[in-house]
Amino acid sequence: MEIALLLILIGCAWFWLDTIAKREAAIQYGHTLAQRFQLQLLDETVACTKISIARDAHGHAQFLRVYAFELNANGAERMQCTLQLLGKHLHSWDIPPYLQTLQ
Repeated sequence: MEIALLLILIGCAWFWLDTIAKREAAIQYGHTLAQRFQLQLLDETVACTKISIARDAHGHAQFLRVYAFELNANGAERMQCTLQLLGKHLHSWDIPPYLQTLQ
């Protein structure tokens, strides 16, 4: 019983630390996208809105995390945007007035 509880606690701690690392990666990807389109990322708006499991190109199961964030074009107008991380890689993004083109 104690071993099972310990394994659950270790798993939860790993997931929590992994989620923090992926949020930092999402902020970095958000900055990169914002620079590409000459916009400003509002850092404090980055939030994970959904976590699910999906398969990568090799068929391995990975966590697919959807992050919502806001970009600013002119100091007054905020754009609601999203990006998806599959594992630690940028899977897709959506900035409403721009077409998506991955690296």
